[in-house]
Amino acid sequence: MIRTGAQYREGIRDGREVWVEGERVRDVTAHPAFKPIIDVKARMYDMAHDAKFQDALTYTEGSARHSVYQQPPRTKEDWQRKWHAVDLLLNDIGGVATRLGDETVGEMWSLQDGRDILAEIDPRFADNIDNHIRRVVELDPFHVSANTDPKGDRSLPPGERDPDMMIRVVKETDAGIIIRGAKFETAAAYADQAYLKPTVGAWTNEAESPHAVGCIVKMGAPGVRHICRMPYANRAPAEDIPLASRFDEVEALVVFDDVLIPWEDVFFYRHTRAAQQVRATLHRYSAFPYVLRILYVADMMIGAAMWNAKQTGLEKLQSVQEKLADLAVYREGIRAHLTASIALAEVSPAGLLMPNQSILYAGRVLACSQLPAMMHAARELMGGQICVTPELAQFRGGAAPWLDKFYTLNKEWGAEDRRKLLAFARDLLNSDYAGHRLAFVQFAQAPHFNHLQAVYKSFDFSGPLDFVRRSAGMSERILGAAANKDKH
Repeated sequence: MIRTGAQYREGIRDGREVWVEGERVRDVTAHPAFKPIIDVKARMYDMAHDAKFQDALTYTEGSARHSVYQQPPRTKEDWQRKWHAVDLLLNDIGGVATRLGDETVGEMWSLQDGRDILAEIDPRFADNIDNHIRRVVELDPFHVSANTDPKGDRSLPPGERDPDMMIRVVKETDAGIIIRGAKFETAAAYADQAYLKPTVGAWTNEAESPHAVGCIVKMGAPGVRHICRMPYANRAPAEDIPLASRFDEVEALVVFDDVLIPWEDVFFYRHTRAAQQVRATLHRYSAFPYVLRILYVADMMIGAAMWNAKQTGLEKLQSVQEKLADLAVYREGIRAHLTASIALAEVSPAGLLMPNQSILYAGRVLACSQLPAMMHAARELMGGQICVTPELAQFRGGAAPWLDKFYTLNKEWGAEDRRKLLAFARDLLNSDYAGHRLAFVQFAQAPHFNHLQAVYKSFDFSGPLDFVRRSAGMSERILGAAANKDKH
């Protein structure tokens, strides 16, 4: 059944070991570094119980009501409902949060598409992924992704590095496997569980590699230690950091110190073919909600820049309109790719409906690669005041009369609304938090070269090849030869 926000909070008060700013956190739900984003996740749960939203955010199966976010997609309507659910959530919370679970549960659907490979290793592993997808639907956990290892000196092969630099199996027991190592994870400190899998894609002679492991890890399990980065949320009054104070999704180096993974939570281990399958298909579903989040970031940039133009009376200048149009084209380009990926969706090997892979991955490249340029365009439209405007205390202190005078634009736009817009734009475009979010977009679903590789592998080159062959009058036999070469 769908959970409440209170049940979610209670579930993560499990004695987990969380460290931030050199101190052990006793209650992650009350600590100022985590409470704002935990409140956002709790609101996500509570909305599903609100009569105003329940029909849009849930579905019924038998006599049970489940979350649309966790529903394995089988129709185009399922994807439209997921999009609408995210729209309702982000409008309700008034901002963008990326790691809320709906964008990572799709990684398990991708693994289910490769269940035949899991069955080759051990039939239990194929059953485990089916069972966990069912448990996600039934128990509605906050599910995150455990991808990036510290890796160490990558000029050395894995066998010559400190073995703990990548997650590894150190022991097999009757109860399960014992793992050791570390992962960098977003939102791990306040999530229920993580899908842990290897980041290595180019396996060579490591057919029995102890690093080739995929499993579910409970974030409060014994031996799991969360060492978090310093948060942005407690550095300044919320009025000066209106986004960071609510949506800072704190990352952690999660250390696994001889953690027991019960057999029912193991999907594969010591099997590089399964690891390769994971890396090749990991984002076939999860890329959709991830790119959708960037659509809302584009909306925030457009809204901030347009309000600034209206406040300052510059919205009728052609040069301003052209830059706003650039932002609009970027935004609509993302929307077009998402819409088309649903319209031309494809049936997956497991019988789910996955967004059209070539279109979705092309949209991800557009959204991620162009974001730095679009942020700079928005900065230009906002002007230099986003980096020179004083903090709230100055507007409330002895300097208030001067600030009120010089930040009041006219009878319609007073100093307070001007300050609020500039504080919002600074946090969106020009702050530590803004830089962090930009770097996150560039690497959260792998770096750009992997994004391009995903497009290369999913795009159907046969159409362009055949068109040019026929247009140039080339022999028909070369098309078959090219296709055979691609297979090898």
